[in-house]
Amino acid sequence: MSLPKEPRQLMINLMYLVLTAMLALNVSAEVINAFFDLNNSLKNSISKTNQDSDSTWKGVLKALETKKKLELPIMTAAEHMNKSVDSLILMIDEIQNRMIDEAGNRNGSLDEEDYMNGNPIGAKNKDVSNRILLNEGNGVRVKEDILLLKTRLADIYKTCLEDSEIKKARSLSKLDIDQMVEAFESGLPLYIESEEEIQKKAKEGKELSWSEYKFKQMPLAAVLAILSKIQNDAEISRSVLTSKFAELTGGKNIKLNKFFPVIIPEKSYVIENEPFKARVSIGAYSNEFSKSSSVYVNGKEVRLGPDGWGEFVETARGTGSRKLNLSSKVINPHTNEKFEDNSSFTYEVGNRSAAVSPTKMNVLYIGVENPLDISVAGVPSSSVKVDCSGCKIRKAGSAYIAEVLKAGDVEVKVSAKDFPETTFKFRSKRIPDPLAAVGNGINKHSGYIGNNEFKVHKEVKAILKDFDFDAPCKIVSYKVTREQKNKDPHTVGNAGQKYGAKTLRLIKKAKPGDNYYFDEIKAKCPGDEVGRRLPSMVFKIK
Repeated sequence: MSLPKEPRQLMINLMYLVLTAMLALNVSAEVINAFFDLNNSLKNSISKTNQDSDSTWKGVLKALETKKKLELPIMTAAEHMNKSVDSLILMIDEIQNRMIDEAGNRNGSLDEEDYMNGNPIGAKNKDVSNRILLNEGNGVRVKEDILLLKTRLADIYKTCLEDSEIKKARSLSKLDIDQMVEAFESGLPLYIESEEEIQKKAKEGKELSWSEYKFKQMPLAAVLAILSKIQNDAEISRSVLTSKFAELTGGKNIKLNKFFPVIIPEKSYVIENEPFKARVSIGAYSNEFSKSSSVYVNGKEVRLGPDGWGEFVETARGTGSRKLNLSSKVINPHTNEKFEDNSSFTYEVGNRSAAVSPTKMNVLYIGVENPLDISVAGVPSSSVKVDCSGCKIRKAGSAYIAEVLKAGDVEVKVSAKDFPETTFKFRSKRIPDPLAAVGNGINKHSGYIGNNEFKVHKEVKAILKDFDFDAPCKIVSYKVTREQKNKDPHTVGNAGQKYGAKTLRLIKKAKPGDNYYFDEIKAKCPGDEVGRRLPSMVFKIK
């Protein structure tokens, strides 16, 4: 089994192993909630990995603009890759949705009545998991599709490498290709435990299949997390292969064409007669420029060390603003190209005071982590005491994180030795409404859209625009209506943001002249107890 290099993914995998082990001891409410938290983390990881893949793919498309001979094999391989990955993810979506409904109100479709407080109401149900995944054979289907996807991705990569244009551009031999494919396949997270591994972990004398090992007598909450992990592994595999495509196009060429002076002070506000200290450097610094670079502060040269950093020290005198003018000179030793730039920095000299400021906005938002810079001039941060009324506040490195619990006024109280308690008042707001959009790399909100482009999209996203926080909003449900000329409209409901089977069938029927309406769109943002209604979308197929 390949271990992920990304810390976020490694943490999720460890949580998955720990929680699975805890099931053998007790299926308490805390364990169930932990599985829901893990499932949500996996869903967020899937979204983030998908965004990373999209970003890498845009770089591939940019590189192919100047390498047209490589375009056909790479574009063809990417199309086969996306179809294979999407097939597994969609199949698991259908299984998850069906399980949630049959453990809920059993009305044949996923809706809000299948949930309570944002989680499926049949969280501890084991019968549904056993019936759908074991008795009906869907567990075997999942296993076979995982193995099939791993084989397909390896074949797609191999076929791409064997293309005559790519072999020529990369000077690849048959041995090179075989080694590259073997390394690629072994690095994929798509993993099926062997019979020997399963029997080692099973109770003595008990024979278990892979499906039984994974799903037998597992509560719904655990099974949802297991299936989401498989989806996450599939999405990571897509990202890995997309990165391989980027390597085949020559990777990213980075040219340093902007150099700028940088000053990083220990404090931007100091007490009178205290020293002001700062680290000074040149932005985008490379050690190749160590002998041909210089930086000046108020006309005085600051010597740079081998790591590119120098130290500037001056005694702060008199209260008020103190401006530092910086300039830099750089000569590229390979091309003799010269770069010069200027900047300035202002720091304040004053008497003791305290300050609390949100680092992103003038308000605190419900449901997200609001970073705050809190300091008392002349007092070490370890000696500053901070409390909050109307929120939870904790230390995070050199800053603080405030989490607002509900709407209303928030008061942050700061105190320290020889400094009286001071109260800073803030307003709290809920996260603004996102916009609904169909998304597959390019987000569309409404209007005219090509028939093929419309069918490419696989989900409805909730997009926050001009909002500085990392606050992922999720689509809870919506209805899709197809309107044809001289025919009755056809409407289907959809739970979750990805298109369900009914929605996909309705979308695939799109023809020029049709109108598609996305109505009753509900989304949940961090801090929301219930879904909020978003504006409808209307698409005219051309």
